[in-house]
Amino acid sequence: MMFDFTNKTVLITGASMGLGEGFAHGFAEAGANLVLTARSADLLEGVAEVCRAKGSNVTVVPGDVSIEADVARVVAAGIEAYGKIDVLINNAGVSDMRGVAPESFDMDTWNWIMSIDLNGAFMYMRDVGRHMLESGGGSIVNICSIMGHGANELNIIAYTAAKGALRNLTLQLGCEWADRGVRVNSVSPGFIVTEMVRPALEGMGMDKWIASRTPMRRIGELGEIVGPVMFLASDSASYVTGHDLNVDGGTNAANGYYQIPPIHQEWNADTAPRIGVGYEGIQPRPDWYEAMKAGIPGIHFTPEA
Repeated sequence: MMFDFTNKTVLITGASMGLGEGFAHGFAEAGANLVLTARSADLLEGVAEVCRAKGSNVTVVPGDVSIEADVARVVAAGIEAYGKIDVLINNAGVSDMRGVAPESFDMDTWNWIMSIDLNGAFMYMRDVGRHMLESGGGSIVNICSIMGHGANELNIIAYTAAKGALRNLTLQLGCEWADRGVRVNSVSPGFIVTEMVRPALEGMGMDKWIASRTPMRRIGELGEIVGPVMFLASDSASYVTGHDLNVDGGTNAANGYYQIPPIHQEWNADTAPRIGVGYEGIQPRPDWYEAMKAGIPGIHFTPEA
């Protein structure tokens, strides 16, 4: 392990699965004390068990990032357990897999995504940041997204708004707190394979679509995002603040847009149709396009027994 977090306390939100679980394992291997939070106590305990087996001290504090009282309680529990919080990994986030067009997007889903991806992230930055300012320093790493950098045919309108705003908060607080010892940075992942998203990405062929739009011609693996996050959290990045690091296989360095219409534009033709006729594409749709046309099983249709 190239990073050493011995005697450092790391708070990770959304730590029960996916990227958050990967971050927990990485920091545990680097010797950190961990404060893990998410809504599911059972899933958190499973992650904690693995991290303890790696030699890490782990405190599990279930909570909802969208509830201000829960945020305050989790932060207080981490400080009580270890006396300080040195690193915050602001990872908790949600999206919407329905593929609904912006002109039909409902406010209930918009507000739900904002409450977690933006409001919850800010409350953790505020509360942990206050503690770090009082104690003399620390490092915050926000998990943003390449979807927050601009338009993308695979984007969800509320998600791009939330992640774009979180990126700007990273830049603002990275500057505001820099002279008082608190660094704030972010990582903007491209599409990363975790067990949580593997069925959608690989099982339904979306990995082929994404690879066709990525200069490296593949999607990322979990280990490829853990290292960059740990770098920004570490003393190796002691002169880095207000920076957003793309980890996306070159996607945001490339220009261009889709070659064929993305499949989710077909999913809600009966209930929330797109208005107007869009670009048809310049090449035939591949075989996997037809296989995905009905949508995601369990969300857009009920699979046959």
